[in-house]
Amino acid sequence: MLQLAQPEYLWLLALIPIMVFIYIFHLQKKKKALMRFGNVNTMSSLMPYVSKQRGWFKLILLCLALFFLSIGLSRPQIGATVREVKSRGVEVIIALDVSNSMLAQDFRPNRLERAKLAISRLVDKLKNDRIGLIVFAGDAYIQLPITVDYVSAKIFLSSISPDIVPKQGTAIGQAIALAMSSFSEQSERSRALIIITDGENHEDDAVAAAKEAYNQKIFVHTIGIGTPEGQPIPLSGGGMLKDKDGNIVVTRLDEKTLQEIAAAGHGNYTRASNADLGLDKIVEEIGQMDKQSLSSTVFQDFNEQYMYLFIICLFFLMAETFILEKKNKWSKSFDIFKTKNNV
Repeated sequence: MLQLAQPEYLWLLALIPIMVFIYIFHLQKKKKALMRFGNVNTMSSLMPYVSKQRGWFKLILLCLALFFLSIGLSRPQIGATVREVKSRGVEVIIALDVSNSMLAQDFRPNRLERAKLAISRLVDKLKNDRIGLIVFAGDAYIQLPITVDYVSAKIFLSSISPDIVPKQGTAIGQAIALAMSSFSEQSERSRALIIITDGENHEDDAVAAAKEAYNQKIFVHTIGIGTPEGQPIPLSGGGMLKDKDGNIVVTRLDEKTLQEIAAAGHGNYTRASNADLGLDKIVEEIGQMDKQSLSSTVFQDFNEQYMYLFIICLFFLMAETFILEKKNKWSKSFDIFKTKNNV
């Protein structure tokens, strides 16, 4: 399979017809200049070393060099074979609250962005474990299925915002239920769910869901992000979120609920701070779990081919440099361009 990693560089190919047009314009201008001195055919005998063919040949070499440079910069890649990766590790699903309350700024720049940064750092530390992402507000959705593709995990993580879940609220129970159906059958004894939220659950019975998760051998950990004092929720257009009575809505950390969920799921509760979100502590606990053999089907990395095209480009540039438009005395005997009787 062939693909171009940066196809925008193919626009450089548009320079080739421009170069040809400029060269033709230059020849016409040069011809008009000669005609001011006399008949062109008569003057050609006075310029035995001038060659039209050499100029066109040099232009062709330049165009070929630009062609291979453009293709090389677009980074052609071949490969992408599917292969099975086997490892020993655990499966971790992170359920991230993306409700509007996560925009509160008691964490910098806000709760949601601070959580995304901590998750990104966690992904950088993973080696053999598999990770999945769930986002939830009033409903829960799979953002990334269980995978060992950490690059994709960070890409999907960066796109998370409150806008990706249309229904507002905090349905922690739905997130737990979705996670229970998202683990693979290979990880019966090595499953962990990490819930990152402010804990203001108004939608369902999250504690009962955590108990059911533990019955399926899933350990449920919770991280509380926010402060008990609370913060108002800023709006993208300015101002603060207000309720139907016009009062500013203040979102507070509900530690009691999160502690109950963690206890029901036989996991740990950690209160986040601006200095430490608390993921490292939970990851240490997960590291003590039994590792199981896990297999995943992934795409093998593409092989870059740009270096070969750059070598070809360099060859044509060197050839164009060493070929002169006028024949010198040293190369007079090698008249491959037949310069005589040509303008």
